[in-house]
Amino acid sequence: MMVATVRGQFGKLTGKVRWDPAKPSEARVEAQVEVGSIDTREPKRDAHLRSPDFFDAEKFPTMTFRSTSVTPVGPGRYRLSGELTIRGITRPVVFEVEGPGQPVRGMGGELRTGATATAKINRKDFGITWNRVLDTGGVAIGEDVAITVDVALVQKTAR
Repeated sequence: MMVATVRGQFGKLTGKVRWDPAKPSEARVEAQVEVGSIDTREPKRDAHLRSPDFFDAEKFPTMTFRSTSVTPVGPGRYRLSGELTIRGITRPVVFEVEGPGQPVRGMGGELRTGATATAKINRKDFGITWNRVLDTGGVAIGEDVAITVDVALVQKTAR
């Protein structure tokens, strides 16, 4: 109702990251999210978000991201540009990335690191235009959507 921020998360996602700290500009990121796995901790809202008014999860079950470039912008900070596809509509988006941090060895001996990426999109750019005018004036939901991705990277061993 544009009075509070609604937070949600997607429970089902996959991705691949190619990352060499010595060559950050050659990094590649691909991610796929099952939009039906949305969870805002309110079942009725989640069902509405899966409906044709929003994600239309039956017709467009996934959203995807593919990087096009990575640019260092400071120590441990990068600008990740790419193409985000939601509801079959692809638009450019830029994520501000903190990390990856210094790798550490996991309990199985594998190298692990993490990063956080943030971006802001306008939902209408992806065909998500539903809204409702309130009796008191204004509309039920805003246009801007903040995206935060927290990722743990595990080095794949050569086979």
